Amino acid sequence: MDFKDQVVVVTGSSRGIGASTAKAFAKCGAKVVINYVKEKEQAYKVRDEIVSLYGTSVLVVQADISKEEEVDRLVEEALNTFGRIDVLVNNAGIAIDTLFSEKTKENFMRTLEVNLVGAFLMSKKVGEVMMDQKKGCIIQVSSTNGLDTVYPESVDYDASKAGVISLTQNLSRVFAPYVRVNTICPGWVDTNMNKSLDLSFKQKEIDHILLGRFARPEEIASTILFLASEEASYINGTLLRVDGGVK
Repeated sequence: MDFKDQVVVVTGSSRGIGASTAKAFAKCGAKVVINYVKEKEQAYKVRDEIVSLYGTSVLVVQADISKEEEVDRLVEEALNTFGRIDVLVNNAGIAIDTLFSEKTKENFMRTLEVNLVGAFLMSKKVGEVMMDQKKGCIIQVSSTNGLDTVYPESVDYDASKAGVISLTQNLSRVFAPYVRVNTICPGWVDTNMNKSLDLSFKQKEIDHILLGRFARPEEIASTILFLASEEASYINGTLLRVDGGVK
């Protein structure tokens, strides 16, 4: 796939799926905007790796996407540096898993602010840019938790990811016919977010996956690249499960 000279913004791209996605686009020739909130050292490590391996242009921007003024600044920096935005990957997300009895309004709201409101703010701001260009692609990273996976410990996360799916369906109508908007719904992925899982719980989850393992971040990134590519030029307003198959 060829993304030469295209500008790609990936939120939450200092690690995990986001970092793998930024690298994958860069490998295909894209100019990449890496976004982080706290992990500055890791974000610049990803940048250095991209520049060393692929020699493409990279901009690193610190911004909390749940805050509108920081979203405005992120987009402004991207436009000032590259002049356009061709692809937006709304990947940034958090999970605050606790017993349901210990859930607080503050944690619930924070999860919604980052995972759902952040995706809305980024999509709205970048979507306006893409509509002016009359071309663009937005990909939301939701989760199978937003579809049919039930864990009371992550009820706030699940609700936020279900909201992202609904957001996608609406935005595909708002931005038609110039901007395609799609969602991917990964299942379990081997990322830092999941490294602390209890081993017995992890094995129980693996037993429910037809392919018998968690996904690699690179496998999720390759799906995102496909949806952003010309090969997927007629895919719009839909979701794609990437979960290895469920028993």
